[in-house]
Amino acid sequence: MTDAPELSLVVPAFNEEESIDVLYRKLDECVTPAVESFELILIDDGSRDETWTMICRLSASDSRVRGIRLARNFGHQIAISAGIDAVRGQAAVILDADLQDPPEVIPELVEKWREGYQVVYAQRGVREGETWFKKVSAAAWYRLLRKMTNMDVPVDTGDFRLLGPQALEALRAIPEKNRYIRGLVTWLGFPQCAVVFRRKPRHAGVTKYPLKRLLGLAWDGMASFSYVPLRVATWSGLVAVGLALAYGVLLLGLQLLASAPEWFSPVLAVVLFMGGVQLIAVGILGEYLGRIYDEVKDRPLYFIRERVGSEETSVLPPT
Repeated sequence: MTDAPELSLVVPAFNEEESIDVLYRKLDECVTPAVESFELILIDDGSRDETWTMICRLSASDSRVRGIRLARNFGHQIAISAGIDAVRGQAAVILDADLQDPPEVIPELVEKWREGYQVVYAQRGVREGETWFKKVSAAAWYRLLRKMTNMDVPVDTGDFRLLGPQALEALRAIPEKNRYIRGLVTWLGFPQCAVVFRRKPRHAGVTKYPLKRLLGLAWDGMASFSYVPLRVATWSGLVAVGLALAYGVLLLGLQLLASAPEWFSPVLAVVLFMGGVQLIAVGILGEYLGRIYDEVKDRPLYFIRERVGSEETSVLPPT
């Protein structure tokens, strides 16, 4: 095994054949002058295009490039975890393959790490190429998560960040299945700071995080770090009881005044309201129980289908 590089670049990729080569060239151009040595770890998260073929070719032509091909699409957060597990460098930078996380920012992250910070997160000052809905909803979500947890979650940040050796070791020690990396890194503690950058539009292709997956990621963050949803069920029950009592008082008053219309019967409304509250409460409890079930099963986070680079055999897959 060769000497450990100073920096590892962890890049999850899902159907990114149009971006891989451009990303590699940009990383080589920006990172090579900033560090003594680096390795590039590309994780193919079950791509259906030529992403893995391109990773293999890069690995065959450059010994710094290592490829990990997961057995299926395990999801972005798990792919990052697979890359973190494979890191050999003293520090690691996580970034996406679509070039929205500009490689030009990495030397700034490295500089802050050398100043003594264990976590240096890239904070989005400007978000180019995104709809107003995504910008507004993302800003609202980060601030809501910060309010609903006991952590100082940095706003307007994704997974683009540098992790020093202590943070890397601590993150590897966390075994939970439903992972929200940016929340876990905040939870770790250690000295942390921000580098503000301008987030660019995608180089090519379409987003791998449509609204449904974004909502799923948001729920993972909420359920992993906050008990507020469980408390909402309790608050809803208290509100329902209060409304039911108010309905009862109103009905009694109308009956005493003999002015209640024939059709006026709040009983059905109360029953439906209480039933809705109970279903919401059961649903929230079910979500948390499901997460407990995932942890109890203790399945591995991922399986690796193939590796290339470094000590692995770099062989192109059949075409």
